[in-house]
Amino acid sequence: MDIHEIINRIYRMPEASADKVVKHLSKITYPKGYHILEAGKTETNIFFIEKGIARAYIPVDGKEVTFWIGKEGSTIVSLKSYVNNQQGYESMELMENSVLYLLKRKDLHELFKEDIHIANWGRKFAESEFLQTEERLISLLFTTASERYMKLIQNNPELLQRIPLECLASYLGITPVSLSRIRAKLKRVL
Repeated sequence: MDIHEIINRIYRMPEASADKVVKHLSKITYPKGYHILEAGKTETNIFFIEKGIARAYIPVDGKEVTFWIGKEGSTIVSLKSYVNNQQGYESMELMENSVLYLLKRKDLHELFKEDIHIANWGRKFAESEFLQTEERLISLLFTTASERYMKLIQNNPELLQRIPLECLASYLGITPVSLSRIRAKLKRVL
């Protein structure tokens, strides 16, 4: 996905402003399995996924609990690190060989000061992240595992081929065994 598409997905701004952001980006590639962030470390930079897929997880009782998955067009950011300059509680792992754009926090803050369109873009990004978090929490609290799985295959069917099932199960808030049962039940129905 082109970087201008990624920027405009967040919030469309004048081309001159978008070009200012693009000038501060570094294009980088990392292999599958690379960790952008390890729990307990600080990563204040922002990454945009041009190609690839990533997940954020927290180790709990010897297991990895996946709570976020991002693909092309998504933004990788540890909000605790970015906002408070504190150690993140999550680890962020690339699930495929990936091409990313890196934007340093200090550069973005300077751009916020000099261009109101970029500042508005940053505000819209924060609002979008907040809304996605709220929707995810409501989904986990008020929908069944089967409903969450159906929504996943309706909105992101390619994840079934791109992410290991144990990560998807964790993301859905269920065990791999429960996910297998849901999938088997759906196959019988369909």
